[in-house]
Amino acid sequence: MAKLDDEELLAKVQQEVNAALGYEDEISEQRKEALLRYTSQPYGNEVEGRSQVVDTTVMDTIEWIKPSLMRIFTSGDEVVKFLPESEEDVPMAQQATDYINWILTRKNNWSELFLTWISDALLEKVGIIKIFWDDTEKKSREEYFDLTDMELEKLIESDDVEVLEHTNHSEENDSDIEDPMEAMLVNTALHDVVVIRTPKKPGVKISNIAPEEFLISREAQNVDDARFVCHRSRMTLAELREMGLDVDEDLIGSGDTGSFNFNMENNARHQFDNSQGWPFDNDEGEGALKEVWVFESYMRVEIEGGLSELRRILTCGNQVLANDPVDRAPFATLCPIPMAHKFFGMSIADQVMDLQLVKTVLLRNLLDNMYLQNAGRVAVQEGMVNLDDLLTQRPGGIVRTKAPGAVTPLPTPQLQPYVFEMLGYIDKIREERSGMTKMSQGLDANALTSHTSATQVSQVMNAAQQRVELIARIFADTGVKKMANMIYELISKHQDKEQVIQLRNEWVPIRPDMWRDKMDCIVQVGLGHGNRDQQMMHLTQMMQFAGQAMSGGLSIITEQNLYNMGAALVKNMGFKDVDSYITDPSKQQQQQKGPSPQEQMAQAEMQIKQKELEIKAADVQIKAQKVQADAQEAKVDAHLKMQELALEAEQKRPVAIGRT
Repeated sequence: MAKLDDEELLAKVQQEVNAALGYEDEISEQRKEALLRYTSQPYGNEVEGRSQVVDTTVMDTIEWIKPSLMRIFTSGDEVVKFLPESEEDVPMAQQATDYINWILTRKNNWSELFLTWISDALLEKVGIIKIFWDDTEKKSREEYFDLTDMELEKLIESDDVEVLEHTNHSEENDSDIEDPMEAMLVNTALHDVVVIRTPKKPGVKISNIAPEEFLISREAQNVDDARFVCHRSRMTLAELREMGLDVDEDLIGSGDTGSFNFNMENNARHQFDNSQGWPFDNDEGEGALKEVWVFESYMRVEIEGGLSELRRILTCGNQVLANDPVDRAPFATLCPIPMAHKFFGMSIADQVMDLQLVKTVLLRNLLDNMYLQNAGRVAVQEGMVNLDDLLTQRPGGIVRTKAPGAVTPLPTPQLQPYVFEMLGYIDKIREERSGMTKMSQGLDANALTSHTSATQVSQVMNAAQQRVELIARIFADTGVKKMANMIYELISKHQDKEQVIQLRNEWVPIRPDMWRDKMDCIVQVGLGHGNRDQQMMHLTQMMQFAGQAMSGGLSIITEQNLYNMGAALVKNMGFKDVDSYITDPSKQQQQQKGPSPQEQMAQAEMQIKQKELEIKAADVQIKAQKVQADAQEAKVDAHLKMQELALEAEQKRPVAIGRT
């Protein structure tokens, strides 16, 4: 098949966008409803003069699940762990584990990323993150004033700095020097410069994607097998140009890209505080700051031989900005309740939205009944009561009547006890559906009594956490594991230069391009309180047995075994820095033996790099001294030249004769 031209490609992309899930369809409607219920927006069936309260079951359930998941995935030392395939792969697997966890926690804000990721999944069926290699050169304009020669030399020697404007001037010296020539020599040359800085720091970038900005083909079961995946985002023309894209403003029309301002999910997200404003009032900017909708599509296109190829197609308006082959779509997703053979499953909000509606109805009826009890209705005989007195209700108020019994209270039906029982029943259903019980939330006053043993409480807590731990396991084996593998692939492909970083309190050289092409990965899922307590109890018993075995002369326990038990116990207690509390005997032996050949090589390399830095610094100093010397020489030459000019002028001056 011949290569599609831009017009055919645009038409195909638009066709896939219109047919994709997440583009103003039933999924969008369900997610919009979840957003409205999460923020307790009115249902639209409110009656004036009656209670309009809205229950908060959706928000309460989701917000109570979040802390458990955050503790599981962010409290440990390692988010992910890579497994070696053979004995010689052990050091490489450990290095990959340390480096990728360093990328997650140091170069990307893992806690913030994960919180947004799971928030979208729990509320809107699916949470999406984008993992990609970011080599964008983001330029910035900087101004410097009154720089010395040395400071100017240090500034412009950097490869990422381009000088736009340069102005020389002198700093006047305040010394009492009468000779202007001498004063010129002591004045200091200063520089005012305007530069463009283009930092070049490529690396792995991870960003959250709003669910309404993500599209996928209807028949897809996951991102990797999808025929079409798309990320639509709002960008400025300047941002597109910083990405190295050739943008033709004439071809970027509004098209249907501006229709996203009216997206139902996007509007529902901002309805709580009206932060978006009226869509017609959106200022798209002018010139380089003009905002446009960009569609980043990953689509399979037919090629020669009857095969298909995955391509990244970047479109904006009526222009194709990029069309490149790729290995995979850069997205990892989470879904708390997956459904077999479908991409979109169910969210926690889907489970409890009906309960929120029922509780809202019951609460409104309960409050309305209380209002009637406190300020009930009365029957009056027409013309026998002063209505102004009757309508003005205040303590001790008098109602003037013309006959006894002119005002008769109307009976208000008592609220039936089953209403309160119904409220408790709904809470019980919510606990069964979500796994969030009053005991797990610390709200059950009867959880700890004199008749309740610690074992019973632990069993109940563990049972309540099973649902949350299942969600955690699903997240770990799907989205988090895929994210780690994608990071591994990106750094192995793009990072071809050695980088020295600090891992485990040591400076280690990293060369991911020398790693194995593929490595198995598991996700370290943290433990809940109940399981953590059980682990600590078991570790304590194991350490007691180990101590008895060693004191009895049995050779089944080594010092390293005992250290491993102690390290696991310290980690379960919540302390991350194990070396601060116990010492690894293998490190002590290594220190006694001296550094290994690998460590010696690393130390030698560090010394070489240090020498190179020292040579470079000395070179910079020499250049600066040369600049100062040249400037001083120029000043001396100028001084001599001015003296010569003065002498010539003195010699040419006519002498008056005959005057005294």
